[in-house]
Amino acid sequence: MKVVLFCGGQGTRLRDYSDTIPKPMVNIGYRPILWHLMKYYSHFGHKDFILCLGYKADVIKDYFLKYNECASNDFTLSRGGRKIDMMSTDIDDWSITCADTGPTANIGQRLKAVQRYIGDDEVFLANYADSLTDLYLPDMIADFQVRGPIAEFLSVRPRQSFHVVRFGEADQVQSIVDIGKTDIWINGGYFIFNRAVFDYIREGEELVCEPFHRLIACNQLMTYKYSGFWACLDNLKDKQQLDDMYLQGNAAWELWKRNGAEGQEVHDPKMTAPPTS
Repeated sequence: MKVVLFCGGQGTRLRDYSDTIPKPMVNIGYRPILWHLMKYYSHFGHKDFILCLGYKADVIKDYFLKYNECASNDFTLSRGGRKIDMMSTDIDDWSITCADTGPTANIGQRLKAVQRYIGDDEVFLANYADSLTDLYLPDMIADFQVRGPIAEFLSVRPRQSFHVVRFGEADQVQSIVDIGKTDIWINGGYFIFNRAVFDYIREGEELVCEPFHRLIACNQLMTYKYSGFWACLDNLKDKQQLDDMYLQGNAAWELWKRNGAEGQEVHDPKMTAPPTS
């Protein structure tokens, strides 16, 4: 399946980085989070990527145009540095389409802008390009194929705890609820779409607003609940946590480093909660 990655946002809550690079290019270890996500999809055999570019699109283009395989792969150097033998490669079998979808377009309009690159494919994957997970992706795809909706997205539990305040007249506080301790599920940013989704998106609309509400009205939007690892790169604290996991050798999303052939690592079904519509 083709994978559409939304890479056009500014990442304003990562201001220390977003002044110079787009949010998907913020590094986790040696590589940007965008690379980690593409590596995740390629591990399961999905290597045809469509990048919806916007803010600082040139940074992402230059990164792949000048991609250095040596940064994340073993190699042997000989002949005084004139010969390099790679022990493995990252992107040699990837197809990467860089599509400029505008600096201020929302997600719905970025998706519409790359419709022509989807071609005749009936089903494709999509992602916000700012979160990582250890979800066994074939389980979610199989669920989508069995239930057959037009759209399905991953639902996860937020890692952070938030305090929701309810108040009445004169701003008198009536209650404070810690949503980290309640049954809250959020959109995890991993999508599977039937190409019919384009019929539900009109000019200027944000994907999860009007289009998704139309899908809800005709029972064509479903979700896949997952209680395993999921983390989003929203702010500097998130980056530090992901960096720490990577440096400690505990990067849960690096499924390609686990035992087994590509896309065939040991799968623990207990990690996946039963899906729900």
